Amino acid sequence: MSGFSWRTPGVDLRRLITDVAAVVLLIAVAVIGFAATFDGPQYLVAAIGALVIGLALAWVGLRWRWGVLSLSGATIGAYFLFGGALALPHTALLGVIPTIETWRQLAIGVVTSWKDLLTTVPPVASSDGHLIVPFLMTLAASVLGGSLALRAKHAAWALLPLALYLGLAILMGTAQPTAPLLQGVIFAVVAVLWLALRALWSPDRAAVVAEAPGAGASRAARLRRLVSGGVVLALAAGVGVAAAATAAPPVQRYILRDFVIPPFDIHDYPSPLQSWRKFVRDYETETLFRVSGLPDDGRVRLATMDAYDGIVFNVADDGAGSSSAFTSVRSNMSPGAEGDPTTVRVEVDQLDGVWLPTVGSAKEFLFDGDRASDLRRGAHFNDATGTAVSTAALRAGDAYTIDTVIPVVPKDEVLADVPFAPLKMPKQEGIPQSLSELASNATEDAESPIERARALESYLQSDGYFSHGLADDVYSPSGHGAARISQLVGGEQMIGDDEQYAVAMALMATQLGMPARVVMGWYPDEEERSADGTFSATGDNLHAWVEIAFTGHGWIPFDPTPDEDNEPSEQNTKPRANPKPQVLQPPPPAQEPAELPPALAEDRGQDDEDEAGFDWLGPILLYSGISLGVIALLLSPFLVIGAIKAARRTKRFTAPRAADRISGGWDELVDRATDYRVAVPAGATRAESAEVVGAAFAGERVTTLARRADADVYGPGEP
Repeated sequence: MSGFSWRTPGVDLRRLITDVAAVVLLIAVAVIGFAATFDGPQYLVAAIGALVIGLALAWVGLRWRWGVLSLSGATIGAYFLFGGALALPHTALLGVIPTIETWRQLAIGVVTSWKDLLTTVPPVASSDGHLIVPFLMTLAASVLGGSLALRAKHAAWALLPLALYLGLAILMGTAQPTAPLLQGVIFAVVAVLWLALRALWSPDRAAVVAEAPGAGASRAARLRRLVSGGVVLALAAGVGVAAAATAAPPVQRYILRDFVIPPFDIHDYPSPLQSWRKFVRDYETETLFRVSGLPDDGRVRLATMDAYDGIVFNVADDGAGSSSAFTSVRSNMSPGAEGDPTTVRVEVDQLDGVWLPTVGSAKEFLFDGDRASDLRRGAHFNDATGTAVSTAALRAGDAYTIDTVIPVVPKDEVLADVPFAPLKMPKQEGIPQSLSELASNATEDAESPIERARALESYLQSDGYFSHGLADDVYSPSGHGAARISQLVGGEQMIGDDEQYAVAMALMATQLGMPARVVMGWYPDEEERSADGTFSATGDNLHAWVEIAFTGHGWIPFDPTPDEDNEPSEQNTKPRANPKPQVLQPPPPAQEPAELPPALAEDRGQDDEDEAGFDWLGPILLYSGISLGVIALLLSPFLVIGAIKAARRTKRFTAPRAADRISGGWDELVDRATDYRVAVPAGATRAESAEVVGAAFAGERVTTLARRADADVYGPGEP
């Protein structure tokens, strides 16, 4: 550290102002990273207060020549003195004067506040002690950065704690950063300009310039050149950061929160539709939960499924926008939701599992009760499907309030000329072959998209019979696999309940190109509500329905299940009129049990044996990889150019119009000639280019090709 030395207290005022301003700007860049983590601007109060205190300590330490121990002691004292007002105002007397509880939480928070922040789903509340993190980090960074900036001979030393603060703020943030491009550009520009000015005002440089002849006349010119160079470097750094941020492909963003709380994967839990028969059998009269504030036409959604594999309808695995794209609950969810805003309350009784009943497009969840913190910490929401889960799993006594928006379902007249939404839906597999013909026959008289969807709904409603398949019901097997759906539509009678009819309609709609999905939930009628409008959800009033997306109107619900009173009897067991030939699909082959890994001891033993004979392989692979990486880097310009040319050639030769292919072929000839150093004039006609190319290669056929290309491209009709 030979380049590190301390300056005397007699510091230049111009340099002092510049150093303080640079530290303030660089710390402000890091503080911006907390915006997505906290719910509200209170973190700014804590950070700004810590910044002022830290810089004041740095200046006082410089003025009074404090050493490391004195400065550290003053920083600790300031932390306990001002931490109550800035980080824990709810524990301080009058919000300012620290109390014993304030000091206790500040002392414990030095160790525990980090984990508390990382294990709480953002945006976090400011009243839970989470402000200790930005307050403490800003205080430490401002004291260290300010002290090094004011005392160190080279300002680059001060960039170390400031860059560390920026990195920690990013790592402790969220997967969706606030303004990464803005942070990178400002930090780079300020840092480069600051270093340039500090180099210009260096005492050593000033001494050399003063001794040089003509120093006074050239000082202004040097200042302009140095500042101009600093500006150019700063702009180059900013452009580089911006280009890297915008040109780089999207990659997984790793933050500390992912390691403390692993990313949520809905596929760790079974499809709730698999538990349909359990709900209707075991909770027929049991209250699962109660909902108050539900509008008359409101539907309570438990789960939305859009992927079928021939065995079960489940959530898709297609990333953002799919039914599996769950993110941590936060404020102001569903920003684009349109409809009637309302507030509903859910009180859990017998319902368990991770799926949270929701209504409409939720904006915010407010959990209460003894497990409120656990439920919120594990809560995730899917904007695309309006469903929510909590890894803490529901228990009796849990409760939460939802600020939501109830979408207005348009009438069929409004949808008369509206096409289906052009959505990319998951690929469905294992669909019974009979459904395609059945869907076509059911919609043969329908014209508009809404009429085709209603035709499918009406076909299942009118031709089907209802039965849960319980003890006193007509026999109706559970499940919705390919064999069960084939049995439903291929037998003498269609007998089933919501589970089978909703899946059958969704698959039939898919065969006709409609974007469809299955929803499991409740839609209570007036008789199922109490006098105060509260709805009690049971297994008996559980439903499943189909949603189909229409352009500009979102997902429209369809209820294909026959009325529950429409039960089959001995008098109507004859086959349906004009039965369609159906083929009963064999059940899907039984899945082999997953192979379990060998015992840990055997696994380790095998690894030891393998590694013992191949110790030499690691270094070889390492150096080979480095060598190949260097070679690939050197060859990358040529590879990129070759790839661009190949893509351009393919585009020309595969153009849909023959005239475009002929024109592209001529352009390819000119490009080849240019590669062989033939100076073809820019903007020349084909005849002019043919003269140049023909002269270079002594080829008369080039002129003939040019004339034929002009005739084919500009002649009447397609060549």
